Amino acid sequence: MIAELKAVSKEYKTGDQTIVALQPTSLQLNEGELLLIIGPSGSGKTTLLSLLGCVIYPSSGDLWVDGQHVNNLKENALARLRLGTIGFVFQNFNLLAPLTAEENVMMPLQLQGVRSAEARDRTQQALQTVGMTDRRRNLPRQLSGGQQQRIAIARALVTNPKLVLCDEPTASLDKDSLEIVMHELRTLADGGKSVAVVTHDPRLKQYAHRIVEVDNGVVTEISLTD
Repeated sequence: MIAELKAVSKEYKTGDQTIVALQPTSLQLNEGELLLIIGPSGSGKTTLLSLLGCVIYPSSGDLWVDGQHVNNLKENALARLRLGTIGFVFQNFNLLAPLTAEENVMMPLQLQGVRSAEARDRTQQALQTVGMTDRRRNLPRQLSGGQQQRIAIARALVTNPKLVLCDEPTASLDKDSLEIVMHELRTLADGGKSVAVVTHDPRLKQYAHRIVEVDNGVVTEISLTD
């Protein structure tokens, strides 16, 4: 188990109004599985992902990630946990336009202070994992959407995170690119990573080891055959 929520909820206050983004939720994320988090826009699934990613604190309940009690961590410790334990993959890739694919992938290692020779080696390994070594000198604008997403996955992997979190990673992709990206994410999970993918696309169900549905802030585990 890499992450656990125990009766975790998230609320936001707007003036006198309280908005419940996530109802009390208990959930575990395990190594070696791809967890699909499905639900419509505004259902609370991105809030759930943000909690797992240590981007926000719970309003109530207890959250553990990689054995650390997130509720009690200060911002600096939370940032270190994110950088060292979690890899993020976003819908819009979030690649830095002036940097090559290789430089984008290497950036998290530079933030960690990894020596340049080791950083280059690890970057090459990450690019090789996603089959993008031949595109390492390209700028993002010279890559297709699917290729950019694969570079984004390599960037998420280069720090060797235990947990990979993906927010609508296939929403901007065509069918062929979707299949390539999801196959790579499933392969990562089969290789021992804990992978969580937020989506509203039912086509992704075939790649999951486990599925939870979020609706109006309520999280329910559903059968793979549903």
